Amino acid sequence: MAGFIVTPPLGESPAVLELLRETGLPIAAVGAHAVEDAICVRIDDRRAAYEMTRHLLDLGHRRLGFIVGNPDQAASAERLAGFYAAVREADDVQTTVAQGDFSFTSGLRAAEQLLDASPMPSAIFASNDDMAAAVISVAHRRQLDVPHALTVVGFDDTPAAVMLWPPLTTVHQPVRELASEALRLLVAEINAAEQAPDRRPDRVLEHTIVKRQSTAIPSPSGAAAPEAAG
Repeated sequence: MAGFIVTPPLGESPAVLELLRETGLPIAAVGAHAVEDAICVRIDDRRAAYEMTRHLLDLGHRRLGFIVGNPDQAASAERLAGFYAAVREADDVQTTVAQGDFSFTSGLRAAEQLLDASPMPSAIFASNDDMAAAVISVAHRRQLDVPHALTVVGFDDTPAAVMLWPPLTTVHQPVRELASEALRLLVAEINAAEQAPDRRPDRVLEHTIVKRQSTAIPSPSGAAAPEAAG
């Protein structure tokens, strides 16, 4: 064994990282932010969340809900910061924030909290696709039409994003490219001189906003849009 590639959430786990550092082998952490003594390869989570929130604002939404991810992961704080950065640029925006942990179950709890708010958000931005799927599930159970009564967006662009109905608007992380770049940088360090570098790279790759059918302009009444006549 010549090195390690670790994926979220292990790349920011102090216990895991301490064990790996004890081996003296180089580490590449995918999706991690500024981990000491490790190569980090990620997207700009803050910028991605900012752009997704701007998309919601540009559609006309002014009542926004946000579900935060696991507080132990830096990406959660970065995505929340991006959300607030976009909100500060718009007028008369009402925000409601609920805590999740990136799991579907936590998304169910957070969705109930947000949808019980008065006034209810017209759009909910979940910090990952699993929690966004939970929001859509709760909305369906409450007979809220997505996207006409409630717009829902996520983050990551996992396979679940296209298995939902409606398919999810989300932030696409280039997972294959992130892993490939982490491997390339790790191999480069392994093949380099035995002396470890003073500072390992923090590489940021591009994300994209993937627009699907879970977003729409807000309904003037906040109610589900009527079905078209057959």
